[in-house]
Formats: sequence, C-alpha cells, structure tokens
Amino acid sequence: MTGTTTDAGTPAPTETAASAGAERATWSLSWHGLRTVTRLELRQRVRSTRWKLALVLWVVVVGLITGLTTWALTVEARDSYHTGTGEPLGGMIYSIVVFFVLFLGLLVAPTLSSGAINGDRNAGTLATLQVTLLSPAEIVLGKLAASWLAALAFLVASVPFILWALLAGGVTALALVGTLFMLAVVLGVVCAIGLGFSAVVTKPSAAAVLTYLTIGTITVVLPILFGLLAPLTTTSDTVRVWTQTSFDQETGFAEECEWQTQVREVWHHERTWWMLAPNPFVLVADAQPLTADIDEMDDVNLLAMLQYGVRYAMTDESAERNECWTGYDGPDPDAPVEETVVTDRMAWPWGLGLDLLLGGAGVVVAVRRLRIPTGVLPKGTRVA
Repeated sequence: MTGTTTDAGTPAPTETAASAGAERATWSLSWHGLRTVTRLELRQRVRSTRWKLALVLWVVVVGLITGLTTWALTVEARDSYHTGTGEPLGGMIYSIVVFFVLFLGLLVAPTLSSGAINGDRNAGTLATLQVTLLSPAEIVLGKLAASWLAALAFLVASVPFILWALLAGGVTALALVGTLFMLAVVLGVVCAIGLGFSAVVTKPSAAAVLTYLTIGTITVVLPILFGLLAPLTTTSDTVRVWTQTSFDQETGFAEECEWQTQVREVWHHERTWWMLAPNPFVLVADAQPLTADIDEMDDVNLLAMLQYGVRYAMTDESAERNECWTGYDGPDPDAPVEETVVTDRMAWPWGLGLDLLLGGAGVVVAVRRLRIPTGVLPKGTRVA
C-alpha cells in the first residue's frame, strides 16, 4: 500500500513529502501574491473615512507644532543672544519637529496593523484568503506592506514641515536623509510587532495594547532600568585626574594643573548602554552625522544632545579625566587628556538590529499562526 511506513517510527515517503511541501507552501512568496494582498488591504484603508480623518488631523497637528515652534524660537532669538541669522534656530526646530513626528508615529502605527489579522478573522474574511492559493507568508507580508505604506503616508505628509525646519539652517541634507530613513524603518518595525500580536490575540484592541506596551518598554522602561542599574555597575577605580594645584585669587579659576592619581567611584555605563540602543528616539538621533564636539554647536539641538549622550554612555570613564577649570567655558582645552567620548562607534546599528529582530519575530509568529490546518485555536475564535 502506498504511503505506509517501512520501519517503526519512520514516516512514509508520501507523508514526508507532504510535510515538506506544506512547509514550503507556508513560506513561499510571489510578487503576484504580495501585490494582491497589499492592494486588497490598501483599498479597504482608502475607503475608510477614519483613516482619511486621521491623516488630515496629523497634518494639522504637525503643522501647528511646527508653526508654534518656529514662532516661539524666533521670538526668543530676537530677545536673547542669537544673532538673528536663522542658523542657530534650524537645529532646534528640526529636532523638535522630528521628535514630535516620531512620537505621533509611535501612537498611530500600532493601530494600522494590530487589527489586520484578528479583525479579518472576526469578520469571517480571513478564511477566504487562507483557502486560496495565497501562502501564509504572502498574506502576512502583504498585510504588513499595506500597514507600512499607510504609516509612510503619515510620514510623507510630515515631509514639508521637516523641510521647513531644514531650510531654517543648521542642518544638512544628509541629516534629512538619515532621519527619513530611520523614521520609515521604525514605523515598519512597529507595524510588524502589531501584526504579530494581531495573529496571537483575538481582539484588535488587545493587540494594540500589547504593541503599545512593547514600544513603551523599549522607549521608557529600558532607559529607566539603565539608570536604576547604576549602583550595580559602579566600582571603585584608580583614575588619573588632570586637576588644579593653584588658583587665581580674583577669578577662582586654575592657574596651574598637574596629574594626580585618585580613587573614584566610577559608573561603568559602558556595560549597560545597549539598553538605550533600541529606543526609537536614540535610533533617529544617533543616525545623524556626528557632531565633533557638543560645545561647538551653535545652539541647542536635541538630536545632537541625545546622540552625544548615547556616545558618552558607551564610553569607559575609568580612564583619564580633565578637571582643570580655567574659565567659564569648561576645563582646560589644552589639557594633555585623551578624548574619552566614543566617536568611532555607533549605537544605532545595534539598536536597529534588536528592533528588526522584534519585528521579524512578529512576522514569523503571524505566518505560523496562519498555517493550514490549524492545530489549536483560542476559545471563541471565528474560523469563517
């Protein structure tokens, strides 16, 4: 009889072939299948009045924030030390607009994918796709592409305001390219995470909450843990310090300095900096062209400050220190102290890799949940 086993515990050739064929079918991809699912999803979203309303509100809010930021900083520049050339304002306006767009994106993106699978399952339309020639991978990636494109529509709507901030000066075109690329990738990762939860839980609202919790953990909880772990990563180390030996009686600043060896409590944040790397705001900031020295910036730039802070967190402070204060501008610029802040290492590739792993896990979970036949479904799950 065809398909029987020849040995105890050895599957029949036909069963093995069928199993292998099913696995290939699960992950098989074709351009036609991806395009079909993506077009179906996008047509549903375009017909949705709520999606259009959200896009209009997005433009209004981002435009309002850009206008208020420009006005407030212009008034401050007129009444403060700014020269009025416009160059110092650009970095601050740009960083505020970019951070605000990212913040809104993290709020909107989960809602675009958290109901992509369980919403269709509850409506009884998912089974219709599953019984076609479309593979689970094509269904999942098609839905992911549609939600990502919808999220990118919000990003595209923000480009004019980001360009306005760019034209204010102080920011290069290369920074704009890095910003838009990283914003697009972050939105895609969030959509992938939401899609994974959409395949696991039955209610779209529950999937959205779980996605928000995941993003909140990366954005808020991990930086808090980074700070709370400071006592565990603080040790008593011997440090070489370039410090003052005599003072100017009038100014109080150092006149002469020399090397001293001191025992200091050193926080080894270079051991836990990776907790900051997957943070979306860190990714966007660290992907910018590196500022050589934060003291050389014309004005406060939130992106550059965050970038410098992350690079500082990657630095081992147990080396040499410059504590010879010669003026109000800071320690002696000519001190024989090696630069300790890391400038040749970047945090964003590591953070991006961790985020892509999360997004990839969401896709894998969603594909496995759509395989046919399904082994066990949660209680109350609608099939068709």
